[in-house]
Amino acid sequence: MNQDNIVIRRERPDDRRAVENLVRESFWNVYRPGCYEHFVLHRLRDDPAFVPELDLVMEKDGELIGQNMFMRARIQADDGRDIPIMTMGPICIAPAYKRQGYGKRLLDESLDRASAMGCGALCFEGNIDFYGKSGFTFASVCGIRYHGLPEGADASFFLCRVLIPGYLDGVKGVYAPPEGYFAAEQDREAFERFDALFPPKQKLKLPGQLF
Repeated sequence: MNQDNIVIRRERPDDRRAVENLVRESFWNVYRPGCYEHFVLHRLRDDPAFVPELDLVMEKDGELIGQNMFMRARIQADDGRDIPIMTMGPICIAPAYKRQGYGKRLLDESLDRASAMGCGALCFEGNIDFYGKSGFTFASVCGIRYHGLPEGADASFFLCRVLIPGYLDGVKGVYAPPEGYFAAEQDREAFERFDALFPPKQKLKLPGQLF
């Protein structure tokens, strides 16, 4: 994609530290004091479920301003089938470029590439107010439940987008995020060592944080 000096391309090995710093800057103090997302990304690149063809960055005038990545996942259907799907994220735009339409452009291009690879559906944790603009709906509408979530609990964070029409027709089942997404909680010492490689930043408890 090359429009208005915007390029969306695959991440290269020499991009990795810059991308991790971008993710850290974008998520810092958003959902919790500090953030874990840059460490999660760092670990996911070595995960068997990682999709290197969909490890994407966005540049504007040669400046790295956004990234997204995908993982292979599955739905455990109630009828015993395993339905292959994908999930994605972290996805982010640099703070200076947020709320200018770049996030949606990156997301829509990412979804087009996933569809071209044969991805039938995507489950994801996100805000429907943003992701609904790119065709996502509540996963419950598609008959998909979030692993471990009690019946009747708020699942408005759990979204789904069907990329191949009819792919989830007749499917009801449970989705569980790939284990790699819990890297920071599972190995806090490794996270602390990794985060120490970046410039110091103040962790703040702010209104609206989830954790």
